[in-house]
Amino acid sequence: MPDSAEESQIMAMAATTPPVTTIDALLALPEDGLRHELLDGVHAVTPAPRHGHQRLVVKLIGAFLGGLRGHRDFEVLVSPADLVLGPRTLVQPDLFLVRSDPEGPPVPWSEMGVPVLAVEVLSPGTAARDRGAKRRIYQAAGVGEYWVVDPDARLVERWTPGDDRPEILDAVTVWAPDGEPLVSLDLGAFFGPA
Repeated sequence: MPDSAEESQIMAMAATTPPVTTIDALLALPEDGLRHELLDGVHAVTPAPRHGHQRLVVKLIGAFLGGLRGHRDFEVLVSPADLVLGPRTLVQPDLFLVRSDPEGPPVPWSEMGVPVLAVEVLSPGTAARDRGAKRRIYQAAGVGEYWVVDPDARLVERWTPGDDRPEILDAVTVWAPDGEPLVSLDLGAFFGPA
């Protein structure tokens, strides 16, 4: 039983609000500071990430920007980003790379295309989704590589579209699109002191 009139009103609103099952309905939601995704028609909501999570995302951005210096055919992007990967799929990877000119004109998220790399840094509330539904979506969409960064285990799980199991990397992770190594992460240094 609700404790207050406000809780009663919130419960009534939740009961009458139709489920979000389309990209248009998802994009029509009011801004609330949360990360909203549509995973094969299933609405997923994630609160703002914690400080440690964001610290790792910033380290990744630095590593990729440094490794891509002089390579104008890749762009490093971060969420929030309404990346459309199918008619009922809109994702917001923590970090992703697409083939494009970083100096070129911006394009709508719906026209961004499939990333060559998508990275999710695990949080307690997102681990099952990142390893399950989102991994399957990224693989089915043809994302070149999908990295699941696990700060607790201090490793990276690397998936490619045809993989049944990830490659587990616990020392060094190298990103080598088209066979050319561009980014190398020493995972001990990346994760910091244990």
